[in-house]
Amino acid sequence: MNSIDLYRDLTDLAHDAPNWLRTFADIGTEGGLLLLMAVAALGWWRSRSGTARSVALAVLVPIATVVAYLLSEVVKSLVDEERPCRAVAGAAASIVSCPPEGDWSFPSNHSTIAAALAVGIAIAWRAAAWAALPIALLTGFSRVFVGVHYPHDVAAGLALGAAVAALGAALLSSPATDLVLRMRAGRWRVLVEA
Repeated sequence: MNSIDLYRDLTDLAHDAPNWLRTFADIGTEGGLLLLMAVAALGWWRSRSGTARSVALAVLVPIATVVAYLLSEVVKSLVDEERPCRAVAGAAASIVSCPPEGDWSFPSNHSTIAAALAVGIAIAWRAAAWAALPIALLTGFSRVFVGVHYPHDVAAGLALGAAVAALGAALLSSPATDLVLRMRAGRWRVLVEA
């Protein structure tokens, strides 16, 4: 099954779904991101009583997320893939407004942000991974369900966000830990220590 057929199947499913489920998917597409941001903020807050490395990993979550988002915007401008809600003939109407022309589809920014947040959270606060990772997947899925992305847009966004978060943690955790140690010794200790 190709991405267009899967898109049609999922938008047909959305079209036939109960109204409460369509509303939940519409709210969930933004709500998932807000929930992940709240978990990331809570992770930073709780890390302040931990090691310098735990603080560094928590601080890298939003940094990696911003980098992942910016990279997804660069890719979008290079690929210029039209939104499926505008391009796929015979598909059910999207359950949310189709973004304007020029707001390209590939990769999904929501999925990129969700994956970067979730993977960053999972690295910084392993106990929260059980909640963060499924929320990211559901946020990505909701983008297809509401009709504004192809499945491959979501898969690419999830992969990009996850890769940037994992790479950021691997490459920057040591220098970020050193920075936290210097901050704890100075006047900025309130940000990095409970």
